[in-house]
Amino acid sequence: MHGDKSDETNTGIAMNAGFSHVGVSTHDMEATIYFYCNVLGCRRVADERIEIGKGGVIRQVSIDVGESQYIVFMEAKGVDGISENYDTSINRALGVPPGMYHFALRIESLDELMVKTKAIAGYGITVSKITDLGNAKAVFLQDPNGLQLELAVKLRDFNESDIGRVSRAEVAKSANPQ
Repeated sequence: MHGDKSDETNTGIAMNAGFSHVGVSTHDMEATIYFYCNVLGCRRVADERIEIGKGGVIRQVSIDVGESQYIVFMEAKGVDGISENYDTSINRALGVPPGMYHFALRIESLDELMVKTKAIAGYGITVSKITDLGNAKAVFLQDPNGLQLELAVKLRDFNESDIGRVSRAEVAKSANPQ
């Protein structure tokens, strides 16, 4: 039952150890590695070539985004049944506004967020202005695959005031304008 108080009660095994990884795809692994390692300062911790039985390969690269949590990128080449030109952006592929599906990466301080924002913009990457989200401040940008990223500084823990809170915003332009 969604939306009732039973959602807030842990009656089973707790899932509170965080993410292991999120798996997404790319058509340009080198640009992806450069972006995450050189621009964002993450670390590549694994790079595997998976040979597919019926032909083709999938290159799988794990990027450590902090605290042993990873974004795992997969790049398929010559694999039957996997197109080599699908849209890797998720939002645009689904025809929804850019922020609907996104990955938020934790930044330690507001000063660090400002320094990283300026450094990323120095690579010619468009970065939003700092947005106040109530419990955090964040900027938004896209990676080379069109994935929406949020770099966020936690200002406070969520509390009771965040349950039922009402705020106002504008929806980003649709990923697939009609």
